[in-house]
Amino acid sequence: QVQLVESGGGLVQAGGSLRLSCAASGRASSAYYMAWFRQPPGKEREPVAGIRSAGSSAYYGDSVKGRFTISRDNAANPVYLQMNTLEPEDTAVYYCAAASRMGPYSSNWSKDRDNYDYWGEGTQVTVSS
Repeated sequence: QVQLVESGGGLVQAGGSLRLSCAASGRASSAYYMAWFRQPPGKEREPVAGIRSAGSSAYYGDSVKGRFTISRDNAANPVYLQMNTLEPEDTAVYYCAAASRMGPYSSNWSKDRDNYDYWGEGTQVTVSS
C-alpha cells in the first residue's frame, strides 16, 4: 500500500503562484509513476501532469503547459507541482496519484485515471480574479 498526502493548496490571486506537495508513505518505492489530477467545480477529474522519475520527461495537460512544472527526486521524496501564472480556471481540488504498475508512460497512458492505484484526499486551490 502507498499513502499519499497533498499539501500546499490555498487561495491566491490571478497571476500568482503556488507549490503543491505530495508526500508518499508506506511502500513508496512501488510508486513507479506519479501524477497530479484536478477536479474543477461541477466537472470531471482531469489530468494535469505526470512524471516517472527525476530527469525523465514529464506529461502536461494542454491547459497548463508552460505554467506548471512537476518535479520528483526519488520515491522517498515528495512530488511537487509548481504552479505559476495561475488563472481562475485553475480553481479545483488537486489530487496526487501513484501508479504501481509498469507501462509505456506515454501521454495517453498518463491521462488515464484507471492506470493509477493510489490517490490522495486532495487539496483545494482557489484562484480569484
